[in-house]
Amino acid sequence: MSEKKGFSINNMMLAFITVVVVIGIVAVAGFILLKPAEPIIMGQAEATEVRVSGMVPGRIEAYTFAEGDNVKKGDTVVYIHIPAVWAKLQQAEAAQSAAQAQDAKALKGARTEIITGAFEMWQKAKAGLEIAEKSYNRIKNLHAKGVVPTQKYDEVLANYKAMQATEKAAKSQYTMAKAGAEREDKLMAAAMVARAKGAVAEVTSYTSEAALVSPITGQISECFPQVGELVGSGAPIMNIVDLDDMWVTFNVREDMLGDMKVNNEVTAFIPALNNQEVTLKVYFLKDMGSYAVWKATKTTGQYDTKTFEVRARPVTPVEGLRPGMSVILKKK
Repeated sequence: MSEKKGFSINNMMLAFITVVVVIGIVAVAGFILLKPAEPIIMGQAEATEVRVSGMVPGRIEAYTFAEGDNVKKGDTVVYIHIPAVWAKLQQAEAAQSAAQAQDAKALKGARTEIITGAFEMWQKAKAGLEIAEKSYNRIKNLHAKGVVPTQKYDEVLANYKAMQATEKAAKSQYTMAKAGAEREDKLMAAAMVARAKGAVAEVTSYTSEAALVSPITGQISECFPQVGELVGSGAPIMNIVDLDDMWVTFNVREDMLGDMKVNNEVTAFIPALNNQEVTLKVYFLKDMGSYAVWKATKTTGQYDTKTFEVRARPVTPVEGLRPGMSVILKKK
């Protein structure tokens, strides 16, 4: 009986020890597994991107570069077929020619034949006036001597005055024909020419939109419409990214900012480049200003924390770094 009793006690002790060991293992494993992981500050590489678009609607005629090609500032990247603009240019040039002809006519004055005719009519009126004046003087003397009746004198005087008015009118017509258009007419004709020239210059500026050039040196990241498709005014045609102007953007909670201050350098690694280490220099720091990025911690007796946008540039160019790649900040 004593041997059975001792065996039972040993079994109980062994079971107890086993349970204690299992509980210990579970506790340690739970502590390790349930321990909060160190927060990771991850950013994303970005670069200056310019969108190419045209001022006038048309159809894509041809691309001179494809996606992924490198271009220089001023390179022609796409041709657009804009027949409506060329038609408008022809109309504007025709209106300009008409305005210039009208201006030349105003400056030149009346035709030579008209001026000559007006001059002859004036000479004719002058001759008639001379005859009327002589007749008047003769009849006037005779009337003073009582030889000619008063009625005859009145008739000759009226004819003399009429010829004076006729001569003045003929001279005025000749002067007007010789002088040409009035000053106001000449100014109006000149203004019409200036207006037509402005219309031609405006339409001519639109014709340059038939060949769009790259505003920067970079790489074509995306082309939107296909050849033959219609694009509207201001519609995006392609994106060009400047790979020489890259930075990394981090969204960092304020209690994790640490040394991430403007002009400070931080170390990070890039998973896509075999975890290559890079040194970044912070140049921009600003709170994101949105309640959506706040983390409420008052329930735990602490305080609310806010998220900041941090931008940093590589101290030296990183070969192979592309926009969109993840960049992980290394813990010191």
